[in-house]
Amino acid sequence: MFLPKIKKYQKKYSYSYAFGSYPVLEILKKHSDKILLILFKQEGLESSATKEILELAQQKKIKTEINSKLIDKIAVKENTYVVAVFKKYDTVLDSDENHLVLVNPTNKGNLGTVIRTMLGFNFKNLGIINPSVDIFDPMVVRATMGGLFSINFMHYGTIDDYIKQFPNHNLYPFMLKGESNILDTVFKKPFTIIQGNESRGLDDRYLELGESVYIPHSKDIDSLNLSIASGISLWEASKDSLEFRR
Repeated sequence: MFLPKIKKYQKKYSYSYAFGSYPVLEILKKHSDKILLILFKQEGLESSATKEILELAQQKKIKTEINSKLIDKIAVKENTYVVAVFKKYDTVLDSDENHLVLVNPTNKGNLGTVIRTMLGFNFKNLGIINPSVDIFDPMVVRATMGGLFSINFMHYGTIDDYIKQFPNHNLYPFMLKGESNILDTVFKKPFTIIQGNESRGLDDRYLELGESVYIPHSKDIDSLNLSIASGISLWEASKDSLEFRR
């Protein structure tokens, strides 16, 4: 198996890193065939999560190595005790399921938080309109808490490219100028929630796509943060079908 030279992450690489026990456990369970190597720090070997990772890696015949110095070289946080090196991969969106589309997301933390929130409301299909932040950036992967490995995602050059692939999806772009209050909106399946860039939102052409929606809020702010707006829209669209954990 090809083992890359381990360096600080760059987008051009064909591989990336999952930092931390939870993300590593998730990729072990969902995409173990993509893992090239798992690195451990000596001082973290006695934790229950590390023991579980070692057991799973042994079962799946994945190469492991204790190398604290190498982890310190590539990690973005000091308290990183395990790292999975994995090959980047492609997925496809399920045409029968509801989707979330993000147009030109630029913030790593926001993208990671949105992905984790998607799973909380049972959305597992994400479209991304380029240009966008790198979904495989280790900071995005860490922000998802491993949720990245449980979703399907695809990149598109334009929103028109996405619509061409899913012509039967009902579109709900979220905009300050939206025509429908989210509280009065009926989301007709299969549907696509569209959220815009953190600083610009969606431009006026999206008013002509499907049924545009707005989230009412006080006059004390101009708009909601992308991850907050996405969370509200996903909750409202799915609340009648969710079974909640207690």
